[in-house]
Amino acid sequence: MKGDIQTLNNRLILKEKLQTQLEKILKHKNGSPVTNLQLDKTIAAEIEQLTTELENYNPNPHPLLSATSLLDGAWLLQYSTAREIRALDSLPLGLQVGKVYQVIDVTNKKFFNLAFVKHPLGLVSGYVRVTATFEPATDESSPVPDKRINVYFDKRYLSIEKILGIDTPKLNPFKVVPANNPQGRIATLDITYLDETLRIGRGGDDSLFILTKSPDIPAC
Repeated sequence: MKGDIQTLNNRLILKEKLQTQLEKILKHKNGSPVTNLQLDKTIAAEIEQLTTELENYNPNPHPLLSATSLLDGAWLLQYSTAREIRALDSLPLGLQVGKVYQVIDVTNKKFFNLAFVKHPLGLVSGYVRVTATFEPATDESSPVPDKRINVYFDKRYLSIEKILGIDTPKLNPFKVVPANNPQGRIATLDITYLDETLRIGRGGDDSLFILTKSPDIPAC
């Protein structure tokens, strides 16, 4: 019992340290996630170290077996080292990325990624949405679903919601194209930490995602 209490305390301390660090670097943002390329290398290394330590105290080490109810719902991306998230820093026409969500439907094994974008002068606002399906990953060494999912991206929706503050339903979406999947391999994601409010994931390309649970499912 004493060991369980100490483990819980260690987890909560590490989680608070990580959240405090993220809050400091996010306070000047417009809700958009931070990437490692936007930070001093020392700070990025500190976040990586805190994340790795917290992953060692995962209260749900087998989330696909015992914690799918926690996984379900909307998650707000706070920090990432993924190439596709870093690419959002260089959008065309002066557009800037805002909040980025991932909304998961465990029952139907579907999710979508949603990134809101807008022009800083309010000329245009809209979003990019990517739909996908997933399945628990199994192999000979791990025949029982554990923490890894295989991801299959489906479609990419490009939408303009408003121009000069005026709704543009005919442009919502204005383009739908097949989404890109990695060539020669299946995209995977390891859920390395999961509790009621925080989720950490590691992509198959060693990318890191840190998300917090959102009380609302974003409309689009």
